[in-house]
Amino acid sequence: MPDLQPRQTSIRYLSRLSNAQWAWLIGSLAICAAIITAGWILEPEAGQQSHSFTTAMSIREIAPKLDVTGKSLAREFGLPLDVPKGKPLEKLGVAQEDLDHVAAHLVGHQSGPLKYYFFAALVLWGLVFLTRLGRPDGSPSAERRAWYPRAPYVAALLVALAACGFALGKSPNPMEGAVKVFKSMVGLYPSVWEKVAALGFFLVLAVIGNKLVCGWACPFGALQELLYSLPLFKRIKRRKVPFLLSNAIRATLFVVMLLLLFGVVGGRKGFVLYHSMNPFNLFSLDFDEPLIPITILTASVLALLVYRPFCQFICPFGLISWLAERISLARVRIDTSRCNECGACIRACPLDAAKHRVAGRLLAADCYSCARCLNVCPHDAISYSVVFAGRPQGENASAQALDA
Repeated sequence: MPDLQPRQTSIRYLSRLSNAQWAWLIGSLAICAAIITAGWILEPEAGQQSHSFTTAMSIREIAPKLDVTGKSLAREFGLPLDVPKGKPLEKLGVAQEDLDHVAAHLVGHQSGPLKYYFFAALVLWGLVFLTRLGRPDGSPSAERRAWYPRAPYVAALLVALAACGFALGKSPNPMEGAVKVFKSMVGLYPSVWEKVAALGFFLVLAVIGNKLVCGWACPFGALQELLYSLPLFKRIKRRKVPFLLSNAIRATLFVVMLLLLFGVVGGRKGFVLYHSMNPFNLFSLDFDEPLIPITILTASVLALLVYRPFCQFICPFGLISWLAERISLARVRIDTSRCNECGACIRACPLDAAKHRVAGRLLAADCYSCARCLNVCPHDAISYSVVFAGRPQGENASAQALDA
């Protein structure tokens, strides 16, 4: 199945929706709009008083105004974490230009609540589409090519890229949600529990629907997904990176990050490995680290050939949410009484996720809920549904499903 289906397929799909599904469609869009509106109302007004900093000020004076600790600010200046926090910056060798640059960088990490509401709305839309709208009620498997049209997914990706990315800046985002918890543990942020709550928010969205926050709401994930969806290099795309290799690289980077951050390796606490390869800086046009534009360009080019390369090989939240997939409430499910292992879903899946689920592997590869596998099975053996419910769609609703 091509990534971008013809317009006629979408029209045919809409004509098959039941009245109940139209109610779900209109209702879910209304709720998503209400969620975003609530976030807009609660967003602090623009033009809040900005702070002016000079090198005559000390780290102790500046850090609270930038919502970081003295240790974090010292690290940003390249100073030892135990540097005297009460000394004027000029006496510590910090130039005004460096101070202005660091202040601008840290302000870029600050954000109001609106972006969280966008994340929640996009995940809700993905969940409703996958569980209730993707397959028209009563539609037989012979019409499966019209199920799960790409347009609603592409629309969500464009909103994620435009709103959660360029419009609202780089922070918050799932990757930083994971990293900042550990940064706060070494004293780089004043509140550990605030960062734990942020990570918890993203994990809840990843568990409500299998990795939906990654697949449907993450702006850099959206960029990679859109690039991969272009009808280019189809032969190369048929070759998938072995999950054992990609996950080993991702896990190794995560462990190295922790060893460096806590000073186990290098003997200096506070070094953040991901800081120099954070692609979300694209959305604030913050390229202070030379490796950042290289990371963005490399991931974008590779995304034309390989599915979500940054997510597969680097993203720490991708690793954490992969573990959380074991308890996701809604996910792709395989009906083993119907599956004859024909391989249709495996060929459609851009990763090893379908292959592992068909095989019944407990630690299956990441599934980003992209829906590519949901309209290809000739035996109607695959669905996206809540794990504690019976098989909600199909010609034999009483069949038992295997949750992989």
